[in-house]
Amino acid sequence: MKTVWVHRDIAAPAEKVWELLTDVDCWPDWGPTVRRAELDGDSFEVGANGTVTTSIGVTLPFEITECDPGTRWTWTVAGIPATDHAVVALGSDRSRAGFGVPWLAAPYLGVCAVALRKLESMAVGNGLD
Repeated sequence: MKTVWVHRDIAAPAEKVWELLTDVDCWPDWGPTVRRAELDGDSFEVGANGTVTTSIGVTLPFEITECDPGTRWTWTVAGIPATDHAVVALGSDRSRAGFGVPWLAAPYLGVCAVALRKLESMAVGNGLD
């Protein structure tokens, strides 16, 4: 299925952005639709499972379906392909983060753009916007 993307250049190292993208405790801080997330176990890798509670209070299972450490990960939520997460280094102190969604969910890219702004604020140390 075709994926459509939104990206944002961030004045922070890719490693810092990756850390925020994979730390489930941080997801509610940058993810507008996430109230809470828990990972079963300690490893963020292909096959890892957990739960995510949406902003409206619905708790759903998730599974990490692809993971290229430091670069990209994808997941399914309740068995449905969901957001693709990526980060690329643009030097030692800059990166480009992006979220991809199945083209049928293209309107969700607006939410992803908000998430990228929050992610940037956290990565550069300005707090949340």
